[in-house]
Amino acid sequence: MVLAYGFTEYGGPQTQSFFDLSLPPPGAGQIVVSVRAAGVNPADWKVRAGTRKDTVPVTLPAVLGREVSGVVTSVGPRVTEFEVGDEVFGSTATGFGGYTETTVLNASQAAHKPAAVSWADAAVIPVACGTAYDALHDLGLDTSATDTGATLLVLGAGGGVGTSTLALARARGITVLGVASAAKHDAVEATGSLWVDSGDLWADAVAALAPSGVNGVFDLVGGETLQRAASLRRPGAPLISIADPVAATELGGSGVERRRTTAVFTAVAELVAGGSLDPAVRQRFPFERSGSALAAVESGHSAGKVVIEFDHASEADLSEPGD
Repeated sequence: MVLAYGFTEYGGPQTQSFFDLSLPPPGAGQIVVSVRAAGVNPADWKVRAGTRKDTVPVTLPAVLGREVSGVVTSVGPRVTEFEVGDEVFGSTATGFGGYTETTVLNASQAAHKPAAVSWADAAVIPVACGTAYDALHDLGLDTSATDTGATLLVLGAGGGVGTSTLALARARGITVLGVASAAKHDAVEATGSLWVDSGDLWADAVAALAPSGVNGVFDLVGGETLQRAASLRRPGAPLISIADPVAATELGGSGVERRRTTAVFTAVAELVAGGSLDPAVRQRFPFERSGSALAAVESGHSAGKVVIEFDHASEADLSEPGD
């Protein structure tokens, strides 16, 4: 049995609690990992709230979280790229969560953790950094496309995916306009991007900065903001959205094709190890405060990434439901 933190029914934070979990042995192509750190994401509370029932079915009680780093403790049949004792990170397998002492990953969605990358940084690569990497791949921007290079507009640039996108795009020589609140000003400009206030006049500011239109749009907001951004593109410029892929498709764009592969995770980890990408971990919580970690993200005011860290030698009191 291992200890996990999750929810017993759909609803608010009051449905969250610690509970014991029995893990099956790893299946074919799977690895069991002793978790050292787990990323906390907005999708976690949205799944708990029941807003993702159609796309993320769960069996209750369900463990929260979907990305971790840790040490391999056992491997399933047909796993050749990992062995017991390897330090790894990746996306949790379907039916398994991240807020737990031990979990299961598909080997095809895991990668070796470079020694230069911390447990916390590695844990947040799959969701935020991985999404940003895939988004830039889908946008396919060529920095030599214009005399002044490519310009990318990122809507909702202050969150985990947004800041990762800014950093990755800047590393490729792309000029980035990051639309975010005043509270996220420093986070945006720290990547070398141009901050645009998300207030009522954001579209006017973007038009002034890119009078010929932007070469691409990555949307993390949706709604009217996405609609307005579509008109700020150059003719034929790509537009993708993770906030509202249906609307993006109607506007001639698309959603993001998430790859979640060993190759992608390895490539992103190398960028982190080399110092060209900061996963922006800004808040760390011990496992016994998992509820507080999720509350920080659910509030919508957390800057950067939030991580839950595990001390397997600790005997902390984990009895308080909902943290």
